[in-house]
Amino acid sequence: MAQDLVLVTGGTGFLGTHLIAQLTAQGYRVRTSVRSLDREVEIRESLGRAGADPQVDLDLVVADLSSNDGWAGATDDVRFVLHVASPFPPAVPESDDDVIVPARDGALRVLRAARHSGVERVVMTSSFAAVGYGHEPTDRPFTEEDWTNLDAPLGAYIRSKAVAERAAWDFIDDEAPSLELAVVNPVGIFGPPLSADLSSSVQLAQQLLSLPAVPRLATTVVDVRDVADLHIRAMTHTGAAGQRFLASTGEPLPFGEVAEILRTAIGRGDSVPPTLPDEVVREGAKTDPGMANMVGELGKVRRVSSDKARTLLGWQPRSNVDALRATAIGLKDLGLV
Repeated sequence: MAQDLVLVTGGTGFLGTHLIAQLTAQGYRVRTSVRSLDREVEIRESLGRAGADPQVDLDLVVADLSSNDGWAGATDDVRFVLHVASPFPPAVPESDDDVIVPARDGALRVLRAARHSGVERVVMTSSFAAVGYGHEPTDRPFTEEDWTNLDAPLGAYIRSKAVAERAAWDFIDDEAPSLELAVVNPVGIFGPPLSADLSSSVQLAQQLLSLPAVPRLATTVVDVRDVADLHIRAMTHTGAAGQRFLASTGEPLPFGEVAEILRTAIGRGDSVPPTLPDEVVREGAKTDPGMANMVGELGKVRRVSSDKARTLLGWQPRSNVDALRATAIGLKDLGLV
C-alpha cells in the first residue's frame, strides 16, 4: 500500500483536503492537482487542522479542468484517481453551460488521462444532485438506481452533476472498458471546515447560524470525513468497480432544526429562528435569484438510502447531528461565526 500513488483532483477543496489527510494517514503516497502552486501553504495549513502532518510528502501538479494541459503528467505512475474537483458557481451563472461544460469536459479529461496512464480505478465525486431531482419526492428513499430527470426544469449545478456523471459512465462503456470506475454521490457535505474558503454546504451552515428566519426547506446531511472514508473504500474494495454509492446519514432535517443543532453546538440555542412564510419567499423570488431557486423546493423532503455503501463497503458514518455540531464548532474555531 505504501507504494501506491493516488491522485486527488482539487486538493484545495473541502473534501479534497480531508481526503489527502486520510490517505496520507493510511500510508498512501499522494499527488494532488491545483490550479496554482501558490496554494501549497494553504493546503498544508488545512492538513494540520485535519490532524495530519502538514509537512507530509505531497506532490502538487498544476492542472485545470478547463484545459488539457497537465493531466497526462498528473496521472503518470498513479494507481488510483479520486476525481473530486468540480466547478460550483458562486452565483447564478449567465448560462447553464458555464457550469455544465466544465464539469462534463473536466471529468472526461481526467478519465482520458487515467486511461492513457494505465490507472487501475477512478473514483468520481458526483452528487445526490445526479440522483434525486426532477421527480416528485415520495415516501420511498432514493437509491443508486435513480437518476435525476434531465427533461425537468433544473438549476445549472444540478444539471451539471447529472450530465457529468452520465458522460463518465458512457466514456467507460464506449472508450475505456478496462478502466474501473466507481462513483460517490453525497448529499449536503457538512463537518469541520479547514479554511476560510468554505464549501457551499458549510456556507449554508454559516448562514443558518445567524438568519433571523429560515425558509420551509429541508436538507440531508453527511460528514465530510465520512465522505472521504467512503471514497477510499470505493477505491480499494473489489466489489466497488462499476457501482454508485449514495452518501447520506439519517432522515432529512428541516432548516429550522438544522439551525437549532448548529446554534446549540456553540452556545446559541436560545436563538432558534422561526420559519419564513412561503409567500414571503415567493415575493422575494421576484427580485432575488437565490430565493427564486428556493420556490420549487418549498416543503419538499427527499429521503436517501445509503444501505448499499453500508452493506457492500462496511461504511459506518457519523450521525447527521454529529456532522452539524462539528460544522458549527469548526466555524467558531476558525473565527467565522
